[in-house]
Amino acid sequence: MSRRTGFASAAVAGTLAALVLLLLLPVIVRLPWIGDLGMHAATVERLSGDLRHPGNPLVDADTPSPYYSPWTLLLGWVARVTGLSVFVVLRIGALVGLTLLVTGGWRYVRTLSRHPAAPPLALLCLVLLWGTTLFAWSGFLALDSLALTVAYPSVPALGLALHLWAWLPRAAASGGWGTWIALGVLWAVILLCHQFSGVVASLGALATVLAARPGRRRWLRPVAGLAAGALVLWSWPYYDFFALVGAENGLESVHRSLYDDLLGRYWLVLLGVVALGARFRRDRRDPLVLFFACGAAVFVAGGATGHWSWGRVLPAALIPAQLAAALEVLEPARRRVRAAWAAALAGALMVGAWAQAGTLGHATGRAALPRAVGAEYRRPWAGYHWITPWVRRGDVVMARVEPSRQIPAYGAYTVAPGYPDVFLADAADREAAVDRYFAPDARSESRRETERRYGVRWVVDRDGVLGGDAELREVARGPHGQVLYAAPGPARRGPGG
Repeated sequence: MSRRTGFASAAVAGTLAALVLLLLLPVIVRLPWIGDLGMHAATVERLSGDLRHPGNPLVDADTPSPYYSPWTLLLGWVARVTGLSVFVVLRIGALVGLTLLVTGGWRYVRTLSRHPAAPPLALLCLVLLWGTTLFAWSGFLALDSLALTVAYPSVPALGLALHLWAWLPRAAASGGWGTWIALGVLWAVILLCHQFSGVVASLGALATVLAARPGRRRWLRPVAGLAAGALVLWSWPYYDFFALVGAENGLESVHRSLYDDLLGRYWLVLLGVVALGARFRRDRRDPLVLFFACGAAVFVAGGATGHWSWGRVLPAALIPAQLAAALEVLEPARRRVRAAWAAALAGALMVGAWAQAGTLGHATGRAALPRAVGAEYRRPWAGYHWITPWVRRGDVVMARVEPSRQIPAYGAYTVAPGYPDVFLADAADREAAVDRYFAPDARSESRRETERRYGVRWVVDRDGVLGGDAELREVARGPHGQVLYAAPGPARRGPGG
């Protein structure tokens, strides 16, 4: 490939990658609410109130939580010092996390190829080379998924992982003890920020070090780095990291869907698997090949043994395949071979872009989309800001699962957590209490006892469901027929009271 052609391809890839990044900026401003945003907002909310002893982020209980990480601690400190609202702080965090992701990807790809088009082309493959069945989950970098999870801790965690992989080859060649200890601390920070992305980071780091072939004498330094990282994990004061190993409490059943419709979700990545085969023929210890092998092995093992949460390691197989697809275009092969590969990759990227075109709606709103594109747009949740004139920080709200995933973001607690909580011993009792409370045949005496037991001040439910309970006083109405009730007990505050 001539130098002129190389710079032209870099300009094209760079322009397209910049357009993708520009699309994500208004998404960050709008901050679409679907999925776990309420959990992360609630975590920052608790830390902004008490950095040292925040308690459970969702329910009124003094328990540790794996969501109290170095990242959320930083965001909580920012919210506490500046007085900014939690959602403004999350937007700032999303911008920082996206910056870490882009710069980390750029640095890591530069360790694999010096071609100027490699980093932007790799970015395009990371966000577009997926499948035609949309799938959003934290730690998965498809454009649609990234738009919905850009404010989650998984984004800065993966960004730091990319920086870690970029630093490792040089450290393996000439890094001293201090370098390896610093890398071990960074590894621990990634694991604490987002445990599943931390596993992906660990597999990528292992593949990178193995591919670098450090001498026998130099292996003691990576071991020292691991020891330093393990010490950080052991000493983290907000939760017992090692207690998460083997923890169930609903996590396995939640992740069962990760093994569904694999072909529809990821068939475009098969192009990258072919590219990995070509890299393997050239170098049996290629870092991307080793990375893919590690990730695929763990993912398959999870499916074979019923450990569905192991499916969260799938990015460890997807990322190296996507990067291999981008880099193969730039290999010094015969012109016809390179042209055929470029055409195949361009076609795959266009299919991926069309499949995820609904992401535009998160930046513009659905009304601005053509009908064919708007059909793929997932409307965000409405939120529960409408209860805040009455419900204050620390109040307990009785609500079903879906509202319980959002209400704590505004400072209130719910009776049962909206998400699995491995450290909440009475989670099952709380969930059963909520079910009994909303049962059609529930007696008034039983509801009052549940309210006293958990300190319930407010109730949120659909219009008419609790209308027969004369002791509940309607206070406000929200979207989709929802109603805020005041529970019997001490006098309730009015708006602004």
